Amino acid sequence: ALAASGLRAIRYALEVDGIGEVIAVDNNEVAIEAVKKNIHHNGSVASSKVVPHLADARVYMLTHPKEFDVVDLDPYGSPAAFLDSAVQCVADGGILMCSATDMAVLAGGNAEVCFSKYGSYPLKGKHCHEMALRILLACIESHAIRHKRYIVPIISVHMDFYIRVFVQIFTSASTVKSSPLKLAHVYQCTGCSSFHLQNIGRINSKDKRNIALPNFSPLVPQECAECGHNFVMGGPIWSDPMHDKEWAASILSSIQAMSCAYSAYAKISAIMTSVSEELPKAPLFVSLHNLCATLKCTNPTIATFQSAIRNAGYQISGSHVDPLALKTDAPMSVIWDIMRCWVKIHAVKYRPGNHPGTRILSQEPKLQAKFSHVPGGLAVQKSPRFVPNPEKYWGPKTKAGRQPKRLPVDNL
Repeated sequence: ALAASGLRAIRYALEVDGIGEVIAVDNNEVAIEAVKKNIHHNGSVASSKVVPHLADARVYMLTHPKEFDVVDLDPYGSPAAFLDSAVQCVADGGILMCSATDMAVLAGGNAEVCFSKYGSYPLKGKHCHEMALRILLACIESHAIRHKRYIVPIISVHMDFYIRVFVQIFTSASTVKSSPLKLAHVYQCTGCSSFHLQNIGRINSKDKRNIALPNFSPLVPQECAECGHNFVMGGPIWSDPMHDKEWAASILSSIQAMSCAYSAYAKISAIMTSVSEELPKAPLFVSLHNLCATLKCTNPTIATFQSAIRNAGYQISGSHVDPLALKTDAPMSVIWDIMRCWVKIHAVKYRPGNHPGTRILSQEPKLQAKFSHVPGGLAVQKSPRFVPNPEKYWGPKTKAGRQPKRLPVDNL
C-alpha cells in the first residue's frame, strides 16, 4: 500500500524467495507511472510479479478481505487512517508491517493530536519513543479486535526518525476477550518521573473461563510516595512483549552468517542484537542520567547500577531505543532505594527545599543495596548496539507532491 515509486515492491519481488505476486497500490497517477517505469527497468522477473494499481489503499484493502499474506503500510506521517482496512485484508496468520513517521505527535509533542489519531495519550519522558511504539501496537490491536482479530508482535523498533512494527494477525473471537490484559495505563510522576503501569483488565482466578474483568481502582495514590508530586496518566499502551525474542535471535544468526550480502549489515546487526537482549516483560525504561539529575548526585557506572539491581533479585537489560536506557522488572521503590544507598557513599550537590530529590533523600532506604560486581552485565556480545547516522541532518525529507514554482530572478 502507498507504493510511491514502487522500489520497495520491486525489491520484494527480486530479493525475497517464494513470492508469487506483489500488488503496488497508490492513488497518485504520477506515482503509478513511476512504478510502471521502474518495473520495466528491472527486467522480466519484476514485470511478471509486480502489479501496479491506481486506487485508494483503504478501499482496495477493504475490498480484499483476508487475501494478502503480507501487507506493508508505509505512509508519510501517520498510518492511523489505514489501520482499520489493513487489519481486515491480512490473511489469518499473515503479517502487517507498519511504519509511522509522525514522531512529534507520538512522542508527546502534540498529545491531543495523538489521542485523536491513535486513541492514546502520550507522556513526555526519556521513554517517549518506546511509548510511541506501544501506542502504535495498542492502536493496531484496537482496530483488530473490532473484527474478532488480534495481533502478536514479531518485532517493534524505533530507528532514525520513525518507528516500525511487524505483527502477525489472527482471528479468534475468544482470544480477543483477553485484549484488556495486554493494554495498560501509565501513571507518571510530575516531579521525579517515576512511572507505574496498570492493566485495563484483570483475570478472575476463580473463573475457569479466563475472562478479563475490569481492573480495580488506581494502584497509585494521589501523590507520589517518593517525592510528593502529583501523577499524570497516559495511555492506554501495549504492555505485553513487543518482540518475539526467538525470532530476533534466529534473524541475528542468519544475517551474521551472510554479513557480506547486506550493505547495511552493521545497522541491522546492532538493532537485532539490542532487541534480542531486551527484557520482554518490562514495559518502558528508566534513564540512569535522569535518576542522578533528580538527586543531583554523581552517576554510578551502568555496570555498578545493574549489579545493584541483580543483587536485589531483579533483572535488567538495555534497550534498542536509547543507549542510556535501562529496562528492569524492579519496582520504582527499589530503584530509588538503590539510589539512596548510592548517595550515602557519594556526595550530592545543593538542592532547594522543594526539589523532588530533597524529598526522596529525606526517606531512609528500606532496601540495603549491594554494589558488588555481578558477572554477566548488559553487553554480553562484543558487538555495537548503536551506529552513527549515515549523514548530517539525517531525517525525513519533504513530502512528495507539487513543489511551489520559483519565479525567475528577473520577475522578482
